[in-house]
Amino acid sequence: MQIDPRFTRFAASITTVVLAVVLVTGSVWLLAAQAVVFALGLAGVSPYKPLFRALVTSPPGELEDPAPPRFAQGVGLVFAIVGLVGFIAQITPLALAATAAALFAAFLNAAFGFCLGCEMYLIIRRILPAAIR
Repeated sequence: MQIDPRFTRFAASITTVVLAVVLVTGSVWLLAAQAVVFALGLAGVSPYKPLFRALVTSPPGELEDPAPPRFAQGVGLVFAIVGLVGFIAQITPLALAATAAALFAAFLNAAFGFCLGCEMYLIIRRILPAAIR
């Protein structure tokens, strides 16, 4: 099953806003909610999909493999968990750095269509082809 690449940018746009708010407010709960969104995305079920479908009614010009974006969601989940650990353990530099790294990756996708996690997936797949398939 292929996915609409416009959706990944749409979701990255929302994620960018959420993570920016986390950095500004230091909200552990909002970061936890974003971690849940990353986990759902890793499972292939995004809570943003109904909103995307309501707003974007035109068919996509092309479709893409869902594996790289799902991997990227997993990477985002790891960074969100590290950020949560930092906030909970009161290691503020760790919390902010992990959240900022996830924000940077989401912003690259939202603004430029460059999915850093997807590129990582492709590099890993080239290096370890049997491990990914």
